[in-house]
Amino acid sequence: MKCVIIDDEPLAVELLEDFVRKIDSLELVSTFNNAIDAVSFINQNNVDLIFLDIQMPHFSGIEFLNTIEKKPLIIFTTAYSDYAVEGFNLGAVDYLVKPIPFHRFLKSVVRAQQILNPAAPIQTISETTAAQEAEQDFMFVRAEYENVKMNFSDILFIEGLKDYVKIYTTDNKFTLTLISLIKLENLLSSKGFSRIHRSYIINIKHVKSIQKNKVLISDKRIPISESYKNAFFEKINL
Repeated sequence: MKCVIIDDEPLAVELLEDFVRKIDSLELVSTFNNAIDAVSFINQNNVDLIFLDIQMPHFSGIEFLNTIEKKPLIIFTTAYSDYAVEGFNLGAVDYLVKPIPFHRFLKSVVRAQQILNPAAPIQTISETTAAQEAEQDFMFVRAEYENVKMNFSDILFIEGLKDYVKIYTTDNKFTLTLISLIKLENLLSSKGFSRIHRSYIINIKHVKSIQKNKVLISDKRIPISESYKNAFFEKINL
């Protein structure tokens, strides 16, 4: 399926691009950081599927959808759940609430495949990618002048700063590294981690307790923001 990403958040686009690359049946043909620029492209090119943000300045995703002549399949991507009913009323394939875990993204793509071509075999992620993701239980991060191996099980939580992140570990230390929080969210979401705040990703196995809008890990109380609460509670079955 030829797909397009429309989202005004660069990090959200980066995450979706990475997800698309993992699925053999998807071909990313273009990305846009606003819906206005995407209108003429969609009307002039063959596109099967659009990953469309709703809340964008000047011209929303819903306004965009009502403007284009051609109607590809639509998967809405948004940080807000308020538009879900309207999204489905517009015939959307699915409605993904940010932060989007890969398994939900994949489920939406499979649904779109079935709508576009019910008789075609469903392709998901490649066997190599699946095997690597299933087996890998560590990552390397750049810290000062070396690449440091970090076992996922040793990570307590990750704090996002302006340009860096702090990765706190069970030995009461932290590693400072230059990497985006959204890249770590993408890597760790299937490894028992959850993003609970724009500045925090936590390792669920190390959560001692959940107190109103905070979690306790080690001796650190970490806030849960409203925009991430539903996805987090769904992940831990609360």
